[in-house]
Amino acid sequence: MKKIIILLMILWSVSLQAEEEAIRVVYDLTTKNLAKFERNILKGIAINKTYYDSKLKEFDVTVVIHGGAYRFFVNDINQTIFRDDKKLADRYGEIKKRIATMSDTYGVEFLMCAAAMERNRLKESDIVKFVTIIPNSTIGLIDRQNSGYAYIPVDD
Repeated sequence: MKKIIILLMILWSVSLQAEEEAIRVVYDLTTKNLAKFERNILKGIAINKTYYDSKLKEFDVTVVIHGGAYRFFVNDINQTIFRDDKKLADRYGEIKKRIATMSDTYGVEFLMCAAAMERNRLKESDIVKFVTIIPNSTIGLIDRQNSGYAYIPVDD
């Protein structure tokens, strides 16, 4: 019986230690700049994920979407007010696949501010399925920062 209790205590201790070693970050994504989005989100998160994996640390990422960043998360860019962004429209298929891979492969959580969706003429059905709509961006940022997430702004 003592051996079982000791074993359970060791397993519990290891579990707590692993939890403490998780690296948590929330990206406050407002940029509409495609190059900055690619550099900071698509490439940056992948590089950071690889780094922390090599250190055997969990890398927990949330991206809070608002401002000009709505454009990167629509189902069909040609059916939105962002269709005039020719640079993005030309590459949107590739960008959309890369974002989906981040969600599926890296477990990145994407949260979108509902407050300005109407202003951007977007309905929930216009947004890619792996994005969670939240009442406003401030709630997402407050919740993550109060849960120990490092804050990184990605703005224009």
